[in-house]
Amino acid sequence: MHVPDGFLDAPTSVATGVVAAGVVGLALTKARNELDDRTAPMAGLVAAFVFAAQMINFPVGAGTSGHLLGGALAAVLVGPWTGVLCISVVLLVQGLFMADGGITALGTNITLMGVVGVATGWLVFAGVRAVLPKKLGSIAPAAAVGALLSVPVAATVFTLLFAIGGQAPVETGKVFTAMVGWHLLIGVGEAVVTFLVVGSVVAARPDLVHGARGLLAGRELEIRKVAA
Repeated sequence: MHVPDGFLDAPTSVATGVVAAGVVGLALTKARNELDDRTAPMAGLVAAFVFAAQMINFPVGAGTSGHLLGGALAAVLVGPWTGVLCISVVLLVQGLFMADGGITALGTNITLMGVVGVATGWLVFAGVRAVLPKKLGSIAPAAAVGALLSVPVAATVFTLLFAIGGQAPVETGKVFTAMVGWHLLIGVGEAVVTFLVVGSVVAARPDLVHGARGLLAGRELEIRKVAA
């Protein structure tokens, strides 16, 4: 979903840049509440995994590309605010050193993948987890649903931005069909990957999974009562 330089007009690019800068700035202050000495290394591992996963690109049309986003995965493993920072760092490195997305479009890409993708993934995850049984086995399925929906939602927001300030000679309807259609399929793949990765981490080290914190607190209380 990397948007290239010049694909959106200057006012739209500046507006998304302001949104991205504001959210990243807020995330820098909020992330300290999500991480500690034990979980901080997970942020680096998540960023590295997302970076590697996003290397698999394929064209969608009109100069844009499709790939896994990783927003829901990052939010569930390290928290939504830290997830924003992880995705933003990945996009910054890709834009600066790999010409993937472009510098003037960095704010747009962070807004789409680092803000919309992470926020949608986390909110859907939290909503699904609330209706599923309160056990660790519910974390991976809830994360998968968040991942599934976060991708087409980000694609839809991109289409709205294109309708406002798109510079390519392509009809908005065609962009919507291509972007949302392809990203529905990508969402299925992202759901599978997220389910497997989150499920593996939960099985091995649930204490490192941000999305499982509430369940672990209850579990520890139960164990202490039995021991007493």
